[in-house]
Amino acid sequence: MLEIKTLDKPDERRDFPGGHLEAVHMTGLDFAVAVFEPGWRWSESVGPIAGTPSCRIHHHGYVLQGRLRIRMDDGAESEVGPGDVFVCTPGHDAWVVGEQQVVVYDFAGAMAQSYAKAAD
Repeated sequence: MLEIKTLDKPDERRDFPGGHLEAVHMTGLDFAVAVFEPGWRWSESVGPIAGTPSCRIHHHGYVLQGRLRIRMDDGAESEVGPGDVFVCTPGHDAWVVGEQQVVVYDFAGAMAQSYAKAAD
């Protein structure tokens, strides 16, 4: 099996306050590119859509540009930036640091499937 798609023609785009997500859905992989504008914060921009107090998505990410601060529900906190690969379990808030747009690639699939969608 060989399957190829291009991000120039994503299967889906989701807009939310301060950003958007574009995704391709493939056999065994949902891949998403998320763009967050300066001032974006999950708890303010996506939280009201998700209906949860913190992000419930398990991320496997790569930061292409910008800086993102992540705070876990247990208080652990760190920052990711260009070239960083990260895994972030459910139960966190995140926000853009500085005035540069943040672009994140997410390989886990959960982001492409349910991020910024209303909770069932």
